[in-house]
Amino acid sequence: MIKVLYFAWVRERIGVPYEMLETQSGTVMELVEELKQKEERYQVAFSDLSALKVAVDQELCEFDARLNGALEVAFFPPMTGG
Repeated sequence: MIKVLYFAWVRERIGVPYEMLETQSGTVMELVEELKQKEERYQVAFSDLSALKVAVDQELCEFDARLNGALEVAFFPPMTGG
């Protein structure tokens, strides 16, 4: 079981702040593809991965990162300072 968190506009498009999922995905990208198969709202949220950042167990990573035993994956837009 893995906790998938959504922040900012990703949360708005998917409609929930987080969900608990059973997954066999080995990488973040496989998880994204699995989510996109669920419903159209996921396809919309993950349509442009260049507009997203991802963290696995609270460490920023790339979409090819392995999920080996991960407890949490978070998706969010890039942060801007100002």
